[in-house]
Amino acid sequence: MLTRRSVRRALLGGALAVLLANAGATPATAADPGAECPPAQSNCNVWDDDPGTPGGGGNGGDNGSGGNNGGGAGVCQWEGRTIPCYDELLGWFDSSNGCYYKLAESPPTEPADGKLWYTRSCNGGALGQGELVQLDAPPPGFGAPPDPEELARRAFASITLLAPRASVAPRKDVGPGLVGLPVWMWAEQGPNQFGPLRASASDRGLTVTIQAEVDRVLWDMGNGDVVPCLGPGTRYRLDGPHAGGRSPDCGYHNGYPEAGTYTVRATTHWSVSWTSSGGDSSSINGVTRTTGPVVIQINELQVVAR
Repeated sequence: MLTRRSVRRALLGGALAVLLANAGATPATAADPGAECPPAQSNCNVWDDDPGTPGGGGNGGDNGSGGNNGGGAGVCQWEGRTIPCYDELLGWFDSSNGCYYKLAESPPTEPADGKLWYTRSCNGGALGQGELVQLDAPPPGFGAPPDPEELARRAFASITLLAPRASVAPRKDVGPGLVGLPVWMWAEQGPNQFGPLRASASDRGLTVTIQAEVDRVLWDMGNGDVVPCLGPGTRYRLDGPHAGGRSPDCGYHNGYPEAGTYTVRATTHWSVSWTSSGGDSSSINGVTRTTGPVVIQINELQVVAR
């Protein structure tokens, strides 16, 4: 005698075969992916409802700007303005008087008693009229070495990290999934979406090289559950070796416990490390990119027991 529980288990097991049989009945009409990318903003939202339903519901369809403020030794403040502490034309900035100093290329006399000639340009860093002055000692801030962290930020600004296009199976516009059946997730692959990316910046003999790559992806399933994945995941294909089952590397394996409409998003977490030719090394933390929404519909499997 069949109990209600055994009937439900049998129907859940057979649901995969039923959906596979009906896969061809629903045409896969892939919508164009959308995007929200402000001009010159690399951290934008993208989305794509790729077709595909585990267990058969359709076939799984398939700007950075370099920052250079001219100063390898950080930034300085003068009268409420942020200016480079070093300028290739003007030299080093003295925040005590608002003037840049550079060793004079053609001093009027030979240095004497340790005094050196400098070209001084004042007015808070404006080009102005440079004047020759002789000083007993270098002015404050003169000759500071390049800041490797600033060079790392400059190199980081020269690469573009993008939020990948996110996809799930089943997808809402092909057909709903069922409570308790696996959900597949995957993301667009590419160097700007997952890395690795490398870039370098140099100043006065010091070179800093950064490397950026995604080390994990966190999928917000829209119901409070978060699924971690180590990579972009595997695209669902009706004729693939895992069709009708669980994703081999990135899936919500036990499926949704309740029927409903859920909004899924993925956040890529980047590892950005840098090393300098001077032997320093560190990392830039907290770098993430978040995809736009992907909607999934989950229905309850109806069980009739007599």
